[in-house]
Order: sequence, then C-alpha cells, then structure tokens
Amino acid sequence: MSSAFDQGLDRCAANYVALSPVDFIARSAAVYGERPAIVYGEIRRNWAQTYERARRLASALAAAGVRRGDTVAVLLPNTPAMVEAHFGVPMSGAVLNTLNTRLDEPSLRFMLSHGEARLLIVDTEFAPLVRHVITSLPQLKVIAVHDPASGAAEVPEWPQYEDFLAAGDPQYAWQPPEDEWQAIALNYTSGTTGDPKGVVYHHRGAALNAVSNVLEWDMGKHPVYLWTLPMFHCNGWCFPWTVALRAGVNVCLRKFDPLLVLKLIREERVSHYCGAPIVQAAIANAPLAAREGITHTVRTMVAGAPPPPAVIAQMTQMGFELSHVYGLTEVYGPAAVCAPQEHWRELDAQEQARLTARQGVRYHLQSGLTVLDPQTGLPVPADGETMGELAFRGNICMKGYLKNPRATETAFAGGWFHTGDLGVIATDGYVQIKDRAKDIIISGGENISSIEIEDTLYRHPAVAAAAVVAAPDPKWGETPCAFVELKPGMQASAEELLAHCRQWLAGFKLPKQIRFGELPKTSTGKIQKFELRKLAGSQQAIDLASSGRP
Repeated sequence: MSSAFDQGLDRCAANYVALSPVDFIARSAAVYGERPAIVYGEIRRNWAQTYERARRLASALAAAGVRRGDTVAVLLPNTPAMVEAHFGVPMSGAVLNTLNTRLDEPSLRFMLSHGEARLLIVDTEFAPLVRHVITSLPQLKVIAVHDPASGAAEVPEWPQYEDFLAAGDPQYAWQPPEDEWQAIALNYTSGTTGDPKGVVYHHRGAALNAVSNVLEWDMGKHPVYLWTLPMFHCNGWCFPWTVALRAGVNVCLRKFDPLLVLKLIREERVSHYCGAPIVQAAIANAPLAAREGITHTVRTMVAGAPPPPAVIAQMTQMGFELSHVYGLTEVYGPAAVCAPQEHWRELDAQEQARLTARQGVRYHLQSGLTVLDPQTGLPVPADGETMGELAFRGNICMKGYLKNPRATETAFAGGWFHTGDLGVIATDGYVQIKDRAKDIIISGGENISSIEIEDTLYRHPAVAAAAVVAAPDPKWGETPCAFVELKPGMQASAEELLAHCRQWLAGFKLPKQIRFGELPKTSTGKIQKFELRKLAGSQQAIDLASSGRP
C-alpha cells in the first residue's frame, strides 16, 4: 500500500548515486591532494599524483580494448602499482582480479581462464611463471611492472607498465558504476573439493566494508597504514579503499620482514597495520633493539587464530593495540570483530585473553552474524554450549560464486551466507568458532585445503589411504600434517612423497609432517579425522576435548 511518501518522491540523479569506493580517491585528491598517499623506498607520491596515475591506468585499459565487465588480473606484491590497480581498473568499468603471488602454475592458469581475464599486469619477479601459463592463453595481454627492488630483470617482450600509463589520459573522465550491484572485484578462494571458487564483490559491499574498517578502528584523518597484509587477499580486506577514504598514507612493503616493519613503523610513524598471527608473533619476538624509538600508539588487526596470550602481552608492552577480527573471502575479509568492553580491563590477563580470542560481533555495516542450528536453520541459544554454523547476512556479502550457481545457492540457503565454520554464541552475544567444517587449514594467514593435499597423495602409486589435518606450529599457527597408509608390499619414504607433492602443489601447501601407519576408520571404512587431529595435537581436538564433545 502506497502512502504520501511514495508520491512524487522518486529517485533521480540529484538524490541518488551508486555507492562505490572508487569515489574515495577522487575526494581525497580534491580535498587533500598535496598530502602523502604513497611511500615506497624512494617513491613519495601525494593523492593528486596517485589519482592522476589511476586515471591514466583506466584510460590506457580502455585504449587496450578493456570494456565494462571485462576482467583485469594482477599478479603483484604490495607495491604502488597494486594500490593504483584498485582504482584504475574499476574506473575503466572492469573487474579487478588480484592473484595470490604464491600460486602454482595450474592454479594460476585455471583462475586466468575461468575468470576470462583480458589483460594481466604482472611484476617481473613472476615473469618465469607467467611465461609458462600464457602459452595456453594466447588471447591474454600482459603488462610488466619492473620494480628494481625485486632484483628481477626487465621483460622486453612485454609492454612496460610505466609506458602503458604514460600513454593514458591523466584527466580521463571515468564514470561511477551505473548500479552499485555491479562487480568490482573477483577473488578466488580455496575450496575443499575441486577447483577454487571465484568470489565476486560488488561496489556497494566494497564501499561499506571500507567504511566499516574506519568505524571498527575509530580511524581518524590521515592514518599511516603499513601494507603487511597482502593486497591480493580479499583486496587487502578493503583497506586500499579505506586508506583513500581517510586520505591516509599507503606505506608499501614488497616482502614481510619484521625488522623492516619495525623500522618503517618508527620512521614513517605507522599508525595501523593488519596481519595474520604469524606476522604479529614475528613482530613481537623481534630483538628489543629493533623496537627502540617506537613511542606512539600502533593499532593492528589480526584475523584467523588469535595470537597466544604471551604475544598479546608483548604487543601491549610495545604500545600496540590489537583487535581480533573474523571473516572470509565471501564477506570481503573481516566482517566481524571482537569489540572490547570496558569491564574486561578489570579481569585477569588469562580471562581477558579468553574473551578477546572470540570472533565477536558483526561489523558496523554488516546486518547480521549468528550461529544457526543445521537442522532448523534457526539461531542456536546464546548459552556458549550449543553448536551450530556461523552465518552472515547483509551488504557485506559477495554477489556469489562466478559461473557456479549451485554453490551460490547452497552458500545463501535460508537467506544467510553459510561460512562452514562451527561455533557457539556466548551469553553476551559474542560468537566463537569451535571447529572448521570444511577442513581448511589456516597457515600463516593462507587457507589450505586438506582435501587438495589428500588428492595429491592419492596419486602416488604406493598410497592406499591418506588424511591431512592441521598440526600446531609455533611460527605458522597451523601446518598440514599428513597421515599415510601404504599399500601392502609397497614402500615410500616421506622424502619421496614430498617430492611427489611438489609436482602438484605450491610450496606453502606441502605437508610439514608425514606419518605412516594404518589409519583409524569407522565400520563403514570412513577415516576418523578426529582421532588423527588428537594425534597431531590440533587446536580443534584440544578445543572439543575441553568442551566434552566427541
């Protein structure tokens, strides 16, 4: 039924513009054009210059035949070109596909083919890998970014990035998306079976999560953000757009080094950075001399497994304020935060660590986070005991999986995005993960599919059965531990199986341990992974054992 408020009050160009994070750089260039935007070695660029380079990139892409809805892939470390791509590519109307720089050849080839990339911007460090991949993708145009800091040589057979930009129009009249539901980015996520799934982001979600990052951190004007988190991972949790929104500084970092990180924090007065637990531990455990001279407050976000209490204590002593966040690729990175409460400060250190280790509550601009009963689809009681599946709902959720309607429908069943993570709701409404339904191993912030490793082991002729679980690791948090049962009369050493796996898997996916013996099975022949988790000492097994659940 319509009312007076529905009459003559239509949406028009004067009162409605599609949300897009691309507009953030336009405002910062107009209002704070002379303020620093990029710091990388000797490179210092302000927001006016960075905006100009992004417009040149958009113009050059259009001249190269890139059109609205085309995919432009990038294989870049955290360099200035990667920041520019987050604006220049969507300015052209194209979809940005940031590729993991640790990918192996088969994965890279699949993603470029499945995403139908029209053009690839690649750092010359990865030229040898790309040369092999593009032999089967003759339609793919390649632009090379030569960074002297990489130590790699220029690639003369490919157009150079700086020449490509020089041919672009610095005043290119880019247009915002016609519809904020339009795709802005494509990110591939590890799946438990089959090929990786292509997660599609929309302009609206990217803009809202960028703003949510500001709200969760109470981020003031002109933050100095250090790129310890890979920008290829969920578009750097949307922080390329967040930093532009606040006219901050992108302190680029080609490769993580804790000593260099502390040096940059001190010299550039870094105020914010993000990272996996392994990054936080490396910084906290750096020599005392490397930490000298850092007298200002540094804020950091950590996702995945929370750091041990000892690491949290060390970082607090250093003047670092740590926020624990939770999310997945499908929700633009973090979409939940363990928001601290004032009264927690009155508790002892152990209890504070327990509370801050939880995944927490929804982001400001995410509509819902709950734990659903798998049978009824309804939220479980907030008793800290009843297990269910964590689920998100709201604007900070993907459009869906590219070319995979069945997976999309399953993920969004019942009007919620199903994470596959199992957990509980505490009496205070904070959620906590208790298990990972998808058997994903989180190692150094990277998701590794146990089934992918198992499938590889099964390809070896001597392997009768294989199962992979997470084992605790002091450096990486978790690493793959493989349990292998050999066929009768056949032999294979751990070294031989690792050599076999190297033919199919990226280095970070290789099992760090291989144990031989008969695998525990049910009466129907199903491998009992929980028993293996106990043998490996996995955190899942520890958590479930302490809760009294099988």
